[in-house]
Amino acid sequence: MPEIFLLLFVLGLILSPQILAGILAKSMGRNFWFWFGISFLLPFISLFILLSLKDKNPDKSIPLAEHVKNNVV
Repeated sequence: MPEIFLLLFVLGLILSPQILAGILAKSMGRNFWFWFGISFLLPFISLFILLSLKDKNPDKSIPLAEHVKNNVV
């Protein structure tokens, strides 16, 4: 029985960069499965690439008040 828990723990450690890349991509408006797959080829490099890409979700920005919008340069 402890072997199963050890196997699941090791599997989780091995897949953690892929899962993290997929979740990060999804939160940035990109395809989860595409970045999950890319992360198998380039595990940690894909995370740096994702962090350098622009976010595709425009609704994440904080809306400005009217008096601030008027004074924006």
